[in-house]
Amino acid sequence: MNKIKLPEKILTRTLYLDRLRPFMNSNLIKVFTGQRRVGKSYLLYQIIQEVIEQNPEAVILYINKEDLAFSAIKTAEDLNLYVQNNKSDTTQNYLFIDEIQDIENFETSLRSLLLDETLDIYCTGSNANLLSGDIAGYLSGRYIEIQVFSLSYIEFLLFQGLESNVKNLDLYLKYGGLPYLKHLKLEDEIVFEYLKNIYSTIIYKDIIHRYSIRNIPFLEQLVLFLASNTGSIFSSKKISDFLKSQGINIAPNQVQIYISYLTNAFIIRSVARFDIIGKRLFEVGEKYYFENLGIRNALWGYRLEDQGKILENAVYNHLAYCGYKISIGMLGAKEIDFIAEKNGEKKYVQVALRILEESTYEREFGNLLAIKDNYPKIVITLDAFSGNTVAGIQIVDLETFLLTHS
Repeated sequence: MNKIKLPEKILTRTLYLDRLRPFMNSNLIKVFTGQRRVGKSYLLYQIIQEVIEQNPEAVILYINKEDLAFSAIKTAEDLNLYVQNNKSDTTQNYLFIDEIQDIENFETSLRSLLLDETLDIYCTGSNANLLSGDIAGYLSGRYIEIQVFSLSYIEFLLFQGLESNVKNLDLYLKYGGLPYLKHLKLEDEIVFEYLKNIYSTIIYKDIIHRYSIRNIPFLEQLVLFLASNTGSIFSSKKISDFLKSQGINIAPNQVQIYISYLTNAFIIRSVARFDIIGKRLFEVGEKYYFENLGIRNALWGYRLEDQGKILENAVYNHLAYCGYKISIGMLGAKEIDFIAEKNGEKKYVQVALRILEESTYEREFGNLLAIKDNYPKIVITLDAFSGNTVAGIQIVDLETFLLTHS
């Protein structure tokens, strides 16, 4: 059994622990996936802490693939041998593996280890394809995946020791929610330098190295393009055509491949359009949002003219954090910013920076009123409003929206 020293003070992320607890001590692999540095390791620490409190005699096996001490564990065979040599045959064992995607053919070892009823297994991974395709089939019915996001606004306030107000909301929209920010002075020069370094680590470890990328300048230009066009509908062909106009010649299929690399590494998230009348997903034309707004702003800048894009990205991130499946609604030529679905229910969400002009009012509310079902409909705006609904459509300011978990 390896000895692990837990951090002295761990701030609990209740939402993820609540999602996990029903599966603890079950014959399922519990997998946390998400972008690097969003706090997956600390979630493992929180689970370890809880296990020790409930069962002091439990054997804890902790493997961190970012730690040189575990560099010898390279393959499924190495992992299996390590566990067999360190586990107990007489008491419950808890196996924690951080960044498991760095172990070759890890799924074969996990499937074998599941046969041992004394093992309770927890893993983290920084690649969205970690449990897709053949691996998902290989481990079918044997794992539960919990996606981990950057800190929500509520968590950001907790970590920073701040109260909710306009100033601190702006800090959150500017710097995003990576947990380590609580150790830094919240100033542009300091935070953006840190975020750029995190971005570089993700790009090189999870994309360039993993996929043997050669056209690095294009990859970097693509990220900047997506940052400047956050929340706009684009197809791979449109992106390819635009880049050609800028002197960058690359085929649409290559654009799609590079976008898949970015989504797999959780730099961006792709959101498909859904035909509300025809009840089908469109095959082309998606929107792209950044997993972490701070990284987006560190790369592109925190610009006044981008307020609407940042607001929309923040709403998307919060819906995803709350566990919603999200799509872009299309009602003929009308667009609904988000259709959010969870537990067989849905709600329609429009996002508007401000509703001051009549044209904005008619577009945001008119689009929602054109939907002929009775699911909740809300408009989220930057300005607070405490008046009546508009034909039953709620108006919610961003700060209030981010302070909810529903």
